[in-house]
Amino acid sequence: MNAASPDVLAASDEVRAALDSGAPIVALESSLIAQGLPPPLNLETALAAEAAVREEGAVPATTAIDAGRILVGLSQDALERLADPGARASKAASRDIGPLLARRALASTTVSATLRIAHWAGIELFATGGIGGVHRGAGHSFDISSDIDELAATPVAVVSSGAKSILDLPATVELLETRRVPVVGIGTNELPGFLAASAGLPLGHWVSTPVEAAHLIGLHRAIPGAGAILFMQAPPAELALDRAQLELWVEDALAEAESAGVHGGAVTPFVLQRLAASSGGASLRTNVGLIVNNARMAARIAVARKGESTGA
Repeated sequence: MNAASPDVLAASDEVRAALDSGAPIVALESSLIAQGLPPPLNLETALAAEAAVREEGAVPATTAIDAGRILVGLSQDALERLADPGARASKAASRDIGPLLARRALASTTVSATLRIAHWAGIELFATGGIGGVHRGAGHSFDISSDIDELAATPVAVVSSGAKSILDLPATVELLETRRVPVVGIGTNELPGFLAASAGLPLGHWVSTPVEAAHLIGLHRAIPGAGAILFMQAPPAELALDRAQLELWVEDALAEAESAGVHGGAVTPFVLQRLAASSGGASLRTNVGLIVNNARMAARIAVARKGESTGA
């Protein structure tokens, strides 16, 4: 672990051993457990993502906050607590880490918080489902996820399936460009639409294999002042939703959220819940599938990075 890290950053024995030995590690966020998916699917998905990372030869490091400590690598008990709605876990973006530590609260970590924690711990690969970005109507509301600024500032490689479907995707791509975050497709030259295979937006950069991605990470990290590099791969083809139908469901769900007075960080879980109902559960199956798929890809890249560094 980073020698400058204070005692507040607590790694599990498995993660600490991997950090000490230089073994490949993949950070995983936990807001999908506490806020993103319903039980028991939330815990099942978290365990499946961790299992996928291990199957590919890397160590999973799911992050959370509890009792005044940042946890890097969670026990079964900690995962179960986060998955329990009765635990009422808070949702931590990077700005919330200090206050939640001071409160000694139980909290899940979003993309921005996990990015910062991963870098702090010395982990360079992070897998998630979808990133946050520019919300629709942000020209009036100024509602833009802190994920964007954290990606610009924090040198961690992220594997996702694009920005969440409820966002203004063209504006999100433009802002990522403005903030100097390279967006690279994995096996695609189009922006994935999170739950859909494509958002219909071209990508300027792409790679075909984990080895190519690993090589690109090394080059990017060598650039002074570089922040994150954002890899995007489409959801599994057999699970991807139709883009036009998904957009109709999203528009209906956003209108319902507006009518119900749902705003800020509550919008995403609200809309995802409505999407699950509208799609007969198909959106949940796609979400779970892409989360596990991204964890697996990140592990493959992490293992390739290890091989590149050792010349294997």
